[in-house]
Amino acid sequence: MKFIQAIIKPFKLDSVRDALTEAGVAGMTVTEVKGFGRQKGQTEVYRGAEYTTNMVPKIKLEIACADEVVAQAVEAIQSAAGTESIGDGKIFVFGLEEATRIRTGETGDTAL
Repeated sequence: MKFIQAIIKPFKLDSVRDALTEAGVAGMTVTEVKGFGRQKGQTEVYRGAEYTTNMVPKIKLEIACADEVVAQAVEAIQSAAGTESIGDGKIFVFGLEEATRIRTGETGDTAL
């Protein structure tokens, strides 16, 4: 099993979710986050005044999936979230040692 964590632009959430569903991903956790990378924040205009924010709003996706689905899930995220501009985000893949479904006690891939 693997754990995928992806940071994407907020307006790309629906297209990424649809792409992941087509790739066979059964579920995910979505969190609104703020951060910065190479883009170092952004300039915005509020009531005619321009100001710079250090933290950019992003969406963090957390997905637990079987090993055989990982490549399709990563490809789905990359193709659906990409705009070919700075700040598109990152995808991280971690090993997932164990998963347990609370309701039934199922473990491993069956818990996903």
